[in-house]
Amino acid sequence: MLGAIAALRIPCVQRFRLRKKAKFALYMLIALGVIVAILLYLFSIDIAVLEPSGMIGRKQFRLFLIATLLMLIVIVPVLVLTPYIYWKFREGNKAAKYAPDWDNSHLVEVIWWGVPLVIVIILSVITWKSCHELDPFKPIVTDKKPLRVQVVALQWKWLFIYPEQNIATVNFLQIPVDTPIAFEITADAPMNSFWIPKLGGQMYAMAGMKTQLHLIANEPGSFFGCSANLSGEGFAGMTFTVESDSDSSFDGWVQKVQASSKNLDLETYNALSQPSSYTPVAYYVLGKPDLFEYIEMKPMSLK
Repeated sequence: MLGAIAALRIPCVQRFRLRKKAKFALYMLIALGVIVAILLYLFSIDIAVLEPSGMIGRKQFRLFLIATLLMLIVIVPVLVLTPYIYWKFREGNKAAKYAPDWDNSHLVEVIWWGVPLVIVIILSVITWKSCHELDPFKPIVTDKKPLRVQVVALQWKWLFIYPEQNIATVNFLQIPVDTPIAFEITADAPMNSFWIPKLGGQMYAMAGMKTQLHLIANEPGSFFGCSANLSGEGFAGMTFTVESDSDSSFDGWVQKVQASSKNLDLETYNALSQPSSYTPVAYYVLGKPDLFEYIEMKPMSLK
């Protein structure tokens, strides 16, 4: 009788183990499916910082990619070993080795302290070199003369001043391709952040201060620009378009703007600087040549 019961119990135990293995395999397949779906989604959409169109953006992307791959050396084994350890040392696994007195392994200690330490050292060297190479205040050296553009963060719009061309625009930036752009950035509103994701990293705009940013577009196109700093109810509409085209197209555009009937003098600027959301693109002839300097020093004059 007991032998018959034991004989029936063995298939039941085997079926139970097979069911648990099938359940574990199902969970792993679901996790793998989620990862594949996320990767397919990321490769199917246009993520600006992952598809740069300028030299600075490409170097920053390369740094981001190297840092991510190095950190995955630690992350991937942890993600793989966690379910494996959970499965191998579960209560129902009688085949797992029971070692209650085991409390140390020099090999394991070397691995989980040594590998991260090496990765941190490598990342430190790469980051130190990249911080100097990609310093936003560092001019881009090419055979072309840089184009100066003065950027003013207003509430909630962007004013771009071309001092050498004597023109200004609102929420629109035209630049020649393969030409370094030397941005001078300030604000006449709460602190903000100037960002063209496809061309490079962001730079803060602060009232009473001037920051710098050097970017370059190495291919023609239309790029999205925005504020990278929450600044109130009109933040969502604080965007602008960047058009990169040939030198001849840029010169033609400048001549067209210079023929505009709108004059950006101090009175017009004071009206423009008032808070407004989703402000349409506008073009001006610069009526006050030192307007940027006036805006930069404005907080000092109010003291």
